[in-house]
Formats: sequence, structure tokens, C-alpha cells
Amino acid sequence: MKALLRRRRLLLNGALALLLVVGVGVAYLSLHDDAGASSPGRIVRVSRGTIVSSVSASGSVASAKSRDLSFGTSGTVDSIKVQVGDKVKKGQLLATLDDTSAQDDLKSAKAALSAAEAGDTSTPSGYSSYVQAKASYDSAVRALDGTELTAPFSGTVIAVNGSVGGSSSGSSSSSSSSSSSSSGSSGGGGGGGGGGGGASSSTSSSSTSSSGSGFITIADTSKLDVKGEFTESDVSKIKKSQQASVTFDAMQGTRATGKVTAIDQTSTTSNNVVQYGVTVSLTDPPSGLRIGATATVQITTASAQNVLYVPTAAVRTAGGRGTVTVMSGGKQVTKVVETGIQGDQGTEIKSGLNEGDQVLVASSGGTTGGNGFPTGRFPGTGGIGGAGGGVRGGARG
Repeated sequence: MKALLRRRRLLLNGALALLLVVGVGVAYLSLHDDAGASSPGRIVRVSRGTIVSSVSASGSVASAKSRDLSFGTSGTVDSIKVQVGDKVKKGQLLATLDDTSAQDDLKSAKAALSAAEAGDTSTPSGYSSYVQAKASYDSAVRALDGTELTAPFSGTVIAVNGSVGGSSSGSSSSSSSSSSSSSGSSGGGGGGGGGGGGASSSTSSSSTSSSGSGFITIADTSKLDVKGEFTESDVSKIKKSQQASVTFDAMQGTRATGKVTAIDQTSTTSNNVVQYGVTVSLTDPPSGLRIGATATVQITTASAQNVLYVPTAAVRTAGGRGTVTVMSGGKQVTKVVETGIQGDQGTEIKSGLNEGDQVLVASSGGTTGGNGFPTGRFPGTGGIGGAGGGVRGGARG
């Protein structure tokens, strides 16, 4: 009798196990059919709102107007009247060279010019002597003027590359620097050699010296730019005058606005990535923002208001035609749509859908199998083994 009861109990347990497997398989098949034939996902409604498309890149803050200044002649530095961080006015004296030799040269040139003027300039030789003396005098005047370094515009000293007692090689040319194409000629002349500048650059400040080819570098800190490095795919969407938003690593919660003022025509390559510099002029630089600060630039490349849109993942494109899967009467219906801006919020739908339509957004999980469940298994089959494999095969086949 005990043996008979044990046999019946084993048969009953086996039947229950079989029912469990079949029940789970039916539940799996039902779930699979409801979610979609091959691309299960979530259902969303077509919405109406604003679509904004943007690109972003990291960059750094620079002055829109800066200049490297060098003496107009060579000599020994006699005085430096400013230091990094000082604000200066246009025409203010910044530094001087020892002018003893220049003064002597000017006196000699002046005497020679006076003698030439007193001579007979009506003859070819006399006129030639006068012209040479005048040229020597003018050169001596420029050399004396070149012993003084003055500010060509009002700004802030951001670099001092020299010290009293040191030597300065001087520079007979001047050029203003700018991180935007519109301000390259706005530096203004400083008068004589004192306003001379070396090669142009926008530099960051330091205590006694900094980068820059000039003896002293000044910048207008009230006009600031941010230059970001954008990939070649992103830069193709950028145009001058587009609006931008800028955040700063050192100023959490601070946001500034600006617009695109320049796009580099030549690229740079870093880690095999081709990039182009894009300059954004800030319209409202925050107080305390420093030149050289790290920033993130986000440029709005396109926008549309009061338009229909769906999640970008809901749109499939093939052969230049966009399609969306719409849920209608419990069934999946593929509709052709005309798309517009692909923004950060979704993709604009110009035609083919109505507001409130339900569309299917396909799941894109990396570990999800073709049946919509992780690794192709239905829940609860971890220990069933062959039975689970049989159900999966039946669902697909």
C-alpha cells in the first residue's frame, strides 16, 4: 500500500511540473504577441511642443580683444610700472627702457640735420646729404619713442614677460590679436613705437609671466569669447549668428548666453578626430569670469515651436523614407511620415501622424534577445533547461 501511495504521489508531482512548464510557456507566448512580432517596446503618444537641436563642445574663455606689446627698440629694461591684473587706460605708460643711448643718438642726429639744412640743398649732393640726415633724425626719434611701452587701448594686464634690469630685443611691428574675426583691427594705435606689439595671441594671466610673445600682454576683459572645438560632423550644422549657451567648470550654476561670431576654415586633429574651432562671443559675461577658464559651449543649430514630435527611437529610416509603427485597434500599423528637425527632445513629424496617436518605441537594450526578454529566456526558466529551450523554439518557429 505504501509503495502504491508513493507511486501516485510521484505521478502527481510530475503532472504538476508539466502543467507549470506549459503554463509559463503560454504566458510567455501571450506576452510576446502583445508586445509585437519582433520589436517589443513601449507605447507613447504623439506630442506637441518645441523641438530644439543643438551641438556642444568644450572650450576656454579668451578676450575678444587682446594684444602682445613689445618695445620699439632694444635695450635694458629700466622700469615696469604695472603688474598682472592691473587695469590700464589707453595711452598709459606701462614700462620703459634705459634711454641714455637713444637720447645721445637723437642729439647727434639733430645736429647733423641742422648742418645739412644750412648747407646748399639745391645741388644733388647737398640735397642727398639733407635727405640722409633727415632719415637718421627720424630713426633716432622712433628709437627714443620705442623706449616707452604704452597701452593701445584700455584693458587688463594679463602677462608680464620681463623684469627690471633684463634686456628687451624690441619689435618694430605691431599687430592686435582677437579671438573673433571682427575685432582684429580694433586694437588702435598706441602712438610711435610704444604701442608696438609682437605676434598676436589670446593668453591667460599669471603672476609675473605668461604665454605670449610680447613683453606685456593686455586684454579687454569686458569683451569675452569662448572658443570650442567641434567635430567636423557638428561644425557642418553651425552658422554665424546662431545662439549659444555657455557653462563654466569653475562657476557651477552659472550660465551665459552668446552667439557664433567665427568658424575656423582649417581643422586640427587630436586622437584621429578632426575638429574645427568655433568662436562664441558672450553677450553677458558673468562677474568674476577669468580668461582661460574652462567652459562648455552648446550651440542651437535649429528649433521649431508648436510642432508634433515623437521619440527619435520611434522613427525608422530606409531609402530616404521615414516610417513609424502606430498602435491602432490593438494592432501594429506602419505609417510613412515626413520628418523635420531631429532635436534633443525627439524628432519633428511634419505629416503622417496626428496629435495623440499611439506609436511604438522599439526596445534597444544590449542584453535583450529577439523575443524581448534578456538573453532570449522567459522568466523562471533558469533551472528548467531543455523544457525552456523547447518553448523558445516553438515561439519562434
